[in-house]
Amino acid sequence: MRMHMTNGIAWRERPGSGPVLVCLHGIGSDPRGFDALAAHLPDDLRLIAWSAPGYGDSQPLASDWPVAGDYADALAALVAALGLGPFYLLGHSLGTLIAADYAARHPQQVAGLILVSCAQGMGVTPGAALPPKASARLADLEQMGAAAFARARAARLVHDPDANPDLVAAITDAMAKIRLPGYAQAVRMLASGNLAGTAQHLRVPVTIVVGAEDIVTPPAQSRGVWDALHPAAGHHFALLPQIGHAAPQQAPAALARIITAAMRQQQGEE
Repeated sequence: MRMHMTNGIAWRERPGSGPVLVCLHGIGSDPRGFDALAAHLPDDLRLIAWSAPGYGDSQPLASDWPVAGDYADALAALVAALGLGPFYLLGHSLGTLIAADYAARHPQQVAGLILVSCAQGMGVTPGAALPPKASARLADLEQMGAAAFARARAARLVHDPDANPDLVAAITDAMAKIRLPGYAQAVRMLASGNLAGTAQHLRVPVTIVVGAEDIVTPPAQSRGVWDALHPAAGHHFALLPQIGHAAPQQAPAALARIITAAMRQQQGEE
């Protein structure tokens, strides 16, 4: 997969002549977190994984406290620049808030929505005081620096981290590259997010996937989003046993099978 840049947004792409899958990473990750998944997806699938605004080479957003819709607007600009027709959209963790907001406002563009390790958000009014967990993230980053911050947090994203040292190392490396103001903007967006509220407005097929051992966004959060979905759109829920928060990296083959099955069903092949 190669990196590209347009309109201030960087993205990583695997070319393909078939359906398009756009992937949105989590708050402490980057597009490389989808490389393992790409290896298990159909060869003709075109995969586009962005660097969210303020991550990697992507420019940060203008607002000090953006909401999910601001990130969705940036995604819409990228989609327009690439000339994409209807595509499949995958959000992981923080990316689920952005993906759901985009799908709610642009249903004609989304053939199917995949939400992995749902980040519910905290429902805080933008500009209000940050909840303690959110403010602690920023304080820790400023006090520790990105490298130490990543070493302290990365193992929590993996089930049985001692048995998966290479995966923990890859997640640590990606998290060590976070920077301000992009990370602070993302933390504030997460604080103001309300994924279950957005889910009520979705009218596209939704597949929700979560690791059974996810301690960052526990399965109950994904169940809450599932319960909020409109019942008529043909949704699916999958629980991955013995998998933690970083499902695209810890269970790429299983996640690829779920994505491929959802695509085939939505294309009328099953």
